Amino acid sequence: MESKGSKNSKVIVLLMSLVLLAACSSNKAGPSPSSSNVVTQSDEQVLYNFIHTKLTGPYGVYTNFQETDQIGEAASGHEILSESAGLMMRVAVLIGNKELFAAQWKLAKETFDMKEGFSYRYSPKLQKQYPVNAAVDDLRLIRALYEAGETFGEAQYIEQADKYGQRFYKNNVKNGYMHDFYDNEYKNVNDSITLCYINLSTLRKLSISDELRSILLDNMDGILQGGYLSDQFPFYETRFDYKTDKYSSENINTVESLLSILSLAEVDQQKASSITYIKQQVDAGTLYGQYTKEGIPTNDIRSTAIYAITAMIGSEIGDETLYHQSIVRMNEFRVSDSSSVLYGGFGDVHNKQAYSFDNLMALLAYSY
Repeated sequence: MESKGSKNSKVIVLLMSLVLLAACSSNKAGPSPSSSNVVTQSDEQVLYNFIHTKLTGPYGVYTNFQETDQIGEAASGHEILSESAGLMMRVAVLIGNKELFAAQWKLAKETFDMKEGFSYRYSPKLQKQYPVNAAVDDLRLIRALYEAGETFGEAQYIEQADKYGQRFYKNNVKNGYMHDFYDNEYKNVNDSITLCYINLSTLRKLSISDELRSILLDNMDGILQGGYLSDQFPFYETRFDYKTDKYSSENINTVESLLSILSLAEVDQQKASSITYIKQQVDAGTLYGQYTKEGIPTNDIRSTAIYAITAMIGSEIGDETLYHQSIVRMNEFRVSDSSSVLYGGFGDVHNKQAYSFDNLMALLAYSY
């Protein structure tokens, strides 16, 4: 890879323009600006400012504010995830910033594009592009390209989405079923699908034959809907194993189930019981990070991303109350101390941890 020094300065300039744009383009419907549960211009602006000044480097958004040696099994420190690139691209589309989108997409291609997929992770310290993709992240990038093409009237983005979508189908789909990852080194896939990876709205757009698309959608929609736990606890199983033909979940991670519900909501297939449960828990502020399959909390941890996703669900189904109440809950985690290095972002001021997923999901939720 070539040096990113000059690219970084350009990205920072574009992100600065994003801050200014956000400050004058917030258009959320809902209560009057005097109400405490409306997204304000400063909410978005200070978060943009934190991300582009404290959480962004030459290759994109850091996985965490705190640096590490970048040698762990999971991404950490100033490593970069294709997940983050896709989220930033979607934000750029939603706020209508054509220049930011172009810069983010250019950087994403340079950092993550491999012959047979997008690397899920890049380590600047090791100068290592991991040879495995993540289906959910590839689909997010493809989705952002489609959205950009439609929003900005740029046919080139549609053409690129078609091309990368065909590549995704060739490598991550086998016998009509989508798999979590494709390993570019060993040329194989895993034997299961994580349910929250199934983004039905993007699968509908893939540039493949009607017959292949119909088979894929029928299979994946069936797996996703079949993972529904119960009306008493209306969340979803974690994964489906193709070898055993069974679902499995150690415990139910709330973020994963909420992403599954969001995917269903995007194609108008959400269950009323899920929405009712989410609204009750958001209102009470008791939507916790993990549950047993019977719906018993395994901890009392709440997170930024949880309420960001429920806000998106509210937006998708046209429930302004759920959207705004979720934003209120989400903002409880925002760092409001202007003397803190994490000011404007979402993180732990005591240990100075701030993760890309929390901050970018919040940014996306503000933009919905």
